[in-house]
Amino acid sequence: MSIKNSFTLVLSLFLSISVYGGPFPPAAGLPGSTAIAANDPAIAGWATAYSDYVIGDNVDLQFQTPNLALGPAGNSNGNNNGFVFDIVSLGENGSISLSFAEPITNGDGADFLVFENSFSDSFLELAFVEVSSNGIDFVRFDNISLTPDSIGAFGNIDTTNILGYGGKYRGGFGTPFDLQDLDEKILLHPSLNINYITHIRIVDINGNGTHSDSLAAPAGPNPIYDPSPSFGSAGFDLDAVAVMHFYQQDFEANVPLPFGSLILLSLMLINIRYFNGRKQSES
Repeated sequence: MSIKNSFTLVLSLFLSISVYGGPFPPAAGLPGSTAIAANDPAIAGWATAYSDYVIGDNVDLQFQTPNLALGPAGNSNGNNNGFVFDIVSLGENGSISLSFAEPITNGDGADFLVFENSFSDSFLELAFVEVSSNGIDFVRFDNISLTPDSIGAFGNIDTTNILGYGGKYRGGFGTPFDLQDLDEKILLHPSLNINYITHIRIVDINGNGTHSDSLAAPAGPNPIYDPSPSFGSAGFDLDAVAVMHFYQQDFEANVPLPFGSLILLSLMLINIRYFNGRKQSES
């Protein structure tokens, strides 16, 4: 379900939403979920470098290893640390930018996945997700939070109440993002090329309600809640970012010529050789 369609859905269903169930896709493994497993064969690659790691509040030193956000989810360094421990913590309001061997492009469906390390389907730490085509100017995906109240340090979130955040799904399952959802933002952000994304930035959300979602009035904007306060490995725990569609720079150059064009080219070459032969014989 795209953000664009979801805004329309929320506006029509907002008054009838139950505290125990919202309009968005459910947890991993349930019918209708959009979660994609870390071992999905459609994954084309993973983040290869990081920059601008800004450490937020309440992060112990042992969780400040940004290299653990690179490579495959759960096994960034080949030591099979698993989804829970193969992470870098951003801390409250912290952030990090990731880059890739090749730019990401807008293909069919999800174009990249964000993996967090939650050990359950409901203890979810959330983050804003932003993309850039030059590593400088970032554009944020729209997002919706229908969690009605603050939930405390060990509270739970109903997955069906949130959309457009990193951390929607438990460890081992990526939250998908479709670059097509940013199509209407191109006019406002001329540096954005949704067919050529070089960087993805993950920004922790302090879940005490000081941040608001993107939902327009009259249904929003709404405060965003996730477990707060948090300590030790505070904030969003980034496991990995997977790429579904890489940009292929030489795609057009490698497309075979149509059969008719090959025939025309052959006739041109024959004519060139014929006229060159006549000139040589006349001389």
